[in-house]
Amino acid sequence: MAVRQPRYSKEEFARRGDEIYESQVRPQVEAGNHGKIVAIDIETGAFEVADDIVTASELLLTRYPDAQTWFIRIGHQAVYHFGARSLKEAP
Repeated sequence: MAVRQPRYSKEEFARRGDEIYESQVRPQVEAGNHGKIVAIDIETGAFEVADDIVTASELLLTRYPDAQTWFIRIGHQAVYHFGARSLKEAP
């Protein structure tokens, strides 16, 4: 199995992924898919939506084996949240 190597800096990767998501993908997937994962090939703009990263990645890589994949969770700023969250206490 060949190992895919990144062809862009982390900053360029993120810039391209966010730009494609906001301009092309988001309008197509936002309604009815809150919380799902989008895998985007930052070179072609192709994307797949699934419930989890593994499934979204496998679907995209089936179509584009050399994809440079950017992930985003629909309706969120990031795929995962790290750190403490403030929780409201129930009355």
